[in-house]
Amino acid sequence: MPLTPTTAFTKIAALNKPIRLVCGGTSSSKTYSILMYLIYYSLKRELTISVVAESIPVLKRGAYRDFIHILKELGLYEEKNHNQTDRLYKLNNSTFEFFSAEDSSKLRGSRRNILFLNEANNVTFEAFNELSIRTKEFCICDWNPTAVFWANTELIGQDNVDFITLTYKDNEFLEQKIVKEIESWEVKGLTSKYWANKWRVMGLGQLGIQTGAIYTDWSEIDFLPDQAELIGTGLDFGYSNDECAAIAVYRYDGEIIVDEVVYQKGLLNSQLASLLKHSNSKHGVIYGDSAEPKSIAELKQYGLNVQPVVKGKDSINYGIQLIQSTPFKVTSRSKNLIKELQNYTWAKDREGNSLSNPIDNWNHALDALRYLFLMKFSKKATTFSLKWRR
Repeated sequence: MPLTPTTAFTKIAALNKPIRLVCGGTSSSKTYSILMYLIYYSLKRELTISVVAESIPVLKRGAYRDFIHILKELGLYEEKNHNQTDRLYKLNNSTFEFFSAEDSSKLRGSRRNILFLNEANNVTFEAFNELSIRTKEFCICDWNPTAVFWANTELIGQDNVDFITLTYKDNEFLEQKIVKEIESWEVKGLTSKYWANKWRVMGLGQLGIQTGAIYTDWSEIDFLPDQAELIGTGLDFGYSNDECAAIAVYRYDGEIIVDEVVYQKGLLNSQLASLLKHSNSKHGVIYGDSAEPKSIAELKQYGLNVQPVVKGKDSINYGIQLIQSTPFKVTSRSKNLIKELQNYTWAKDREGNSLSNPIDNWNHALDALRYLFLMKFSKKATTFSLKWRR
């Protein structure tokens, strides 16, 4: 029995570049339509198609379940062709395989004709690269635009990449009850940041703040006011693999303002010192990661007031709580800091449940910010307190 394709299906079928990116809001049928397209595409070919997600539980409740449902709706499902143990399905001369990005043997193992990376924003860029270089025809990725990730920074805009955005309006068969619920978010968003972000991301398919983001009570400011008072600077060291980040913190008119000073890999301490000395940070104290005493000593020799941060027990979560305790503004030029704020979330278990510790990623600028807060706004700090905020 044929299924009537949605507008989403038609738009997906029109993509033709080696990398095909499908961003979409809720109920846009992006995953369902991609799977339907791949099924039709494979019927008269001999292909290996890999469907990959961050974990097996995510696959089972999403793409894997949808795939079987589509086959049954089309009258193509035969139990004898279904290896449920290994999550393989033989469709005519083609094979669909379902596995997780956590399986390193699969990432660096067999090759395929087509890759479908489901909920790509939850999979690392390294995993995508390992999979894509072993894919002969094309890769297709889908995701909800909750925040910036590697598809935005590394792929969109490249000559070999197609990119489309889908919304609930591209799914003509969506129940009217669901349509009304989605469109109600636009009205709620007039008085609520939460609903405004939900409408932007899930309704319009536009980039927003990631669901589960650790820091949400912040906003952008166009420029740093001339009268802003420097409180200090946090510094997180890095070199070849991680960025070195310096974040200056100011107070102005009863508010905290945060400004990105340095965010760069491969800096020698002499180069870092030069950047800091050409910024406002040279006028105040700089708190550097205490795990780098040699670097702190070298920066002091360049005439900078660099002090080691005192971390203490459970300093990560405590520092997070300090930053969460007050709204703050971020200068628009702080592009990397903003990207981290959008992507820094609580870690999740294999079932997708949030844990009490943050992910160890998107945190170089935020670690620098946390160092400053630990030294200036903690219970032991005597210089400033967040209580002065009007």
